[in-house]
Amino acid sequence: DLTVLENDQLRVEFNSWGDLTRIYDKQVEREVLAGGAIANQFQAFEDRPLDFDAWDVDIFYDDKCYLAEPASSIRMFEHGPLRQMIEVQRRILDSPYTQRISLTRDSRRLDFDTTIEWNDRNTLLKVAFPVDILSPLATYEIQWGNVQRPTHRNTSWDWARFECPAHKWVDLSESDYGVSLLNDCKYGHDIQENVLRLTLLRGPGMPDPAADYGRHHFTYSLYPHTGGWEETTQAAAYALNDPPIAWLARGKVKTREGTYALQPFITVSKPNVIVETIKLAEDGEGIILRLYESQRRRGLVRIDFFRPVQAAWITNLLEENEQPVNFNGHGIDLQLNPFQIVTMRVVL
Repeated sequence: DLTVLENDQLRVEFNSWGDLTRIYDKQVEREVLAGGAIANQFQAFEDRPLDFDAWDVDIFYDDKCYLAEPASSIRMFEHGPLRQMIEVQRRILDSPYTQRISLTRDSRRLDFDTTIEWNDRNTLLKVAFPVDILSPLATYEIQWGNVQRPTHRNTSWDWARFECPAHKWVDLSESDYGVSLLNDCKYGHDIQENVLRLTLLRGPGMPDPAADYGRHHFTYSLYPHTGGWEETTQAAAYALNDPPIAWLARGKVKTREGTYALQPFITVSKPNVIVETIKLAEDGEGIILRLYESQRRRGLVRIDFFRPVQAAWITNLLEENEQPVNFNGHGIDLQLNPFQIVTMRVVL
């Protein structure tokens, strides 16, 4: 009666309905889901805002909730040394959907690749993950940083935050363990108590009566981790949103041992500093580099390039040089403040 995905990190179990019933972290010998809970649960709600269909979500939307039907098909889609994947076909209301759920070798990230034919009107669709985590605060990633929001509704301000935006991830963590919910294109979230939910689709009737009709394809992932979210969650979220692109490398560099190896274009000394953008300068003079501090820390960071630096400046968003930057050999040293964003021109 069980379908199982397993690697050296996690054991994941599904029942005969296609529900996710267990995630066991083998590294720390811990259950990830709340006791007796069903995760990856699709929940559809009647969604009829008082004013604007397409722009508002009212707090009473969850008065009526509908769950998915049992799976019409569950099969092992892929079972190899690098990845295991099952395919689950289900329906919620009038909308059939297919999920390919996968776990890869040496990975703690459980991926839910989802295709749905969305046929419902005035309906809001969420997916829920009840996890065995106790925390009064959850972390939501935003552009160039993150914010913390309460997981309770003790005040009127808390009640007003029943739906919150985030970009690539949200996280609920205790001091030594947590669970992140990653996504590649969905930005509405709510985290109440120990339940993480991601808003997947809506079906507003106004101003476009056919809004969101048809086929949608998206991926979200559950990522259990030890310690806080920090660079592990950030790296997993970037890997989901910007998967590696492979090219045939032509350049080689001789190492001290006399062998030949590839050399990275750029390296950063601190994992809390993220290089978000590398592009050619619009005027052709060097490259433009944009980076930011992502974990509310300050300190000195070293940025090294694959060639010696000839000149470097801090620039504005129009790529106009504002302040020269000291460089030494292949690298640049920067003093960064918490959540600081820096744009630089570098000539190699």
